[in-house]
Amino acid sequence: MLRTLTLTLALLSLAACQSGPKTDYDPNTNFAAMKHFALQPPEQTNDPLSSEHIAMAVTQTLMAKGMSQSDTPDFRVTWVFQTGTKPPSSGLSIGLGTGSWGHSGGVSVGTSVGLPLGGEKQYQQIQIDILTASGDRLLWRGSDNFEFSDGGEDKAEATQKTVAKILAAFPPTPK
Repeated sequence: MLRTLTLTLALLSLAACQSGPKTDYDPNTNFAAMKHFALQPPEQTNDPLSSEHIAMAVTQTLMAKGMSQSDTPDFRVTWVFQTGTKPPSSGLSIGLGTGSWGHSGGVSVGTSVGLPLGGEKQYQQIQIDILTASGDRLLWRGSDNFEFSDGGEDKAEATQKTVAKILAAFPPTPK
């Protein structure tokens, strides 16, 4: 019984630590009819390389879903992104443990304080918006982020994976 409780608490703790893409959409939209898209890049950006990586990732991901790019789209895709740095994490950890010896058992709680190691980490947050064909109304929005150390191929690959995770929830499936 105690082992089951401990295992359940451990799994819940792990699930709480994981984050995934966040999405929202208009439930009155017929997403099943949306097969053709057009990209609508942000008007201005101080990081054109990141914007290019996102555009390529969006195109590849939507085409892999059987959609095609068109001059007469059913919907438009735009995006915004933010790149920044965050300090290395440190903090308080709390652990719960159980054990038994012979006919005796016990529960213990332990704590530890972490010291920050390494330098600041860079992150990029990406938000993808699906708009009407005229581009005047938001139909779907998804966002997620990733950490990276350097640009180049590693960042381009992380961008591709993040965009694919975001668009995995598009089109939404009605419940």
